Amino acid sequence: MGFRKFKADRLFDGYRFLEDDSVLIIDQDGVVEAIVPAGEAGDDVQQFNGIISPGFINCHCHLELSHMKGLIQKKTGLVKFVVDVVQQRQFPEEKILTAIEKAEDEMLANGIVAVGDICNNALTIPQKIKGRLYYHNFIEASGFNPAIAAQRFERARSIYEKYRDVLFKNENYSPLGPPVPVRTGAGGIVPHAPYSVADELWELILHFPGNHLMTIHNQETAGENEWFMNKTGELAELYEKMNIDSSFFRPSGKSSLQSYLPKFMHHQSVILVHNVHTSEEDIAFAKNSGLQLHWCLCPNANQYITGQLPDIDMLMKNDCEIVLGTDSLASNHQLSILEEIKTIQKHFPHIEMETMLRWATSNGAKALQMDSLFGSFERGKKPGVVLFDLTQAKAKRLL
Repeated sequence: MGFRKFKADRLFDGYRFLEDDSVLIIDQDGVVEAIVPAGEAGDDVQQFNGIISPGFINCHCHLELSHMKGLIQKKTGLVKFVVDVVQQRQFPEEKILTAIEKAEDEMLANGIVAVGDICNNALTIPQKIKGRLYYHNFIEASGFNPAIAAQRFERARSIYEKYRDVLFKNENYSPLGPPVPVRTGAGGIVPHAPYSVADELWELILHFPGNHLMTIHNQETAGENEWFMNKTGELAELYEKMNIDSSFFRPSGKSSLQSYLPKFMHHQSVILVHNVHTSEEDIAFAKNSGLQLHWCLCPNANQYITGQLPDIDMLMKNDCEIVLGTDSLASNHQLSILEEIKTIQKHFPHIEMETMLRWATSNGAKALQMDSLFGSFERGKKPGVVLFDLTQAKAKRLL
């Protein structure tokens, strides 16, 4: 069996930077064989300038919105952003499918190997069935009015069944050889956001069979906390603009996170996305919840929509399991985990590269429950091989 051998200025294994003379050995199928000192690697070692890393994990994306790139005005706030997306997302299907393919090409070119993708329709299936990237498809449900909870859940379930029937049953879906113990394909049904899901819809979502891995947009705007605290703020404006009756709602007097997190069941792992207005009290509450939580940062989308960023130092100080996402091209200029790292480095220059790469690789793979295959250079895994440095516009995939 033939092997490929890679050496670079620095080798990151998914957890830490290794000794400078380390050589990565990969077999002809892309499976990690070993990491050895250069003196033991033998001949035919390929030498590169830059950093070699496992492929990046994008824990939060909306691939189906790729046709909206550049359509939404920047820094208008979440309410206007949400309204604009709802009002402007309808395009001819051909244009949407072309944009989806182009966006996936971009993720591949930027060294992304696996994606947690939010789905409100089945339009990404034709691209995903090609098996170029691994996806966990989060079928998103929303509906704030209790009267439509059953209807909205049935819609989400019908979309889920399309993904399940096509992706699980298609033998060509996985490009990675024999079946592996990775949760990919249909995924599950998840709540959109605390402010958009009625209690009745929550119950249907949480008890859907197999819903062990969940995700939710969390505290993206200050208005989300205001709404749950005292039923005031910008979300009242959102409901009015979208003709949603909120008269039934009774505020909890607590923050958004402290109001909804107890709804999850203890066996469920949850990816909390954005966390821009999460407080230290919220984190303490979350850590006492008994849930397995991952805190997903999408800094470029936060900058695009509100011009704000989460308090990453606070998340780190409290030992939160951080992962990275790109959000959508409706709220970002590109789908690149490397660009998310660059933005964090610009605003938080004291955060070490090793730490951010861990978020982008092994942490992300664990959050999407794909760490048996992705996220680190460990024998038997097939995580992809990416070469980059921070002066490059893109990462380069070596495998």
